Amino acid sequence: MAGTNLLTLLDDITTLLDDIATMSKVATKKTAGVLGDDLALNAQQVTGVTADRELPVVWAVAKGSFLNKAILVPAALLISVWVPWLITPLLMVGGLFLCFEGAEKLVEKLLPATKNDDVDAVENLDLVEYEKQKVKGAIRTDFILSAEIIVITLGTVAGASLLNQALVLSVIAVIMTIGVYGLVAGIVKLDDAGLYLLNQAQQTGNRFKALLGKGLLAAAPRLMAFLAFAGTVAMFLVGGGILVHGISVLHHWQTAVAEFALANLGTLGEIIAPLLFDGLLGVLAGAIAVLVHHGIVSMKAKKPAK
Repeated sequence: MAGTNLLTLLDDITTLLDDIATMSKVATKKTAGVLGDDLALNAQQVTGVTADRELPVVWAVAKGSFLNKAILVPAALLISVWVPWLITPLLMVGGLFLCFEGAEKLVEKLLPATKNDDVDAVENLDLVEYEKQKVKGAIRTDFILSAEIIVITLGTVAGASLLNQALVLSVIAVIMTIGVYGLVAGIVKLDDAGLYLLNQAQQTGNRFKALLGKGLLAAAPRLMAFLAFAGTVAMFLVGGGILVHGISVLHHWQTAVAEFALANLGTLGEIIAPLLFDGLLGVLAGAIAVLVHHGIVSMKAKKPAK
């Protein structure tokens, strides 16, 4: 009897693990786009840090990301059980904040006065404080993207039991964090790898290592510059996409644009049109948010002290 019960238990566990693996694969596919944005944004966040501090900064952000997941996973489960209507408004606030951050980065690049002010502020900062600010900004951005990924995953497993939901969310959270920050660590150390290969080539005379080392050294700054650009674009795409999916009118407009693009440009148009719609909406929402923010700051600055 005991042996039969043990076999039954093992069978139940195997079935449970199989279900979790299947649902995790589906959730991973649905969140792959956001994971790409997460990678670009987090690689961008560590630019400007000295070479010897790159990996410690990535590790600090990764620890913050794990803490984010430790907060978000149980919070998402509780919200889905008790106040499921709250998920969309919270996501939209996060999406608007991403648009705001993206617009602020554009303002810094387009307005020399603002950029110079920021450069002066950075120069006056202690390096330790500058690093702390970079880490805080990266963790804050990770929190918003992680929240979206977890909510997408939660929607994928909505019909499963609470235990299965919790396990799938945990699996996705761990895989996402290790994968993203492992890749970020590899990207930021490309130049060190190139320098190592060049040193090895000088000692051994290996021409292949020399060419590969030079290629990595040449590619590393260009890749980081691209990721900085891609990170800003991702803020608008992800933020705009969150707003579109949360506001039914915007979702209908996006669908109409996609249908028009399909009729006139074919399948490629159907793929590109929603992305352009999300991106332009993100830019517009971010610009409005920046104007409102600066207006409030200006009003507070002009307000006489009591």
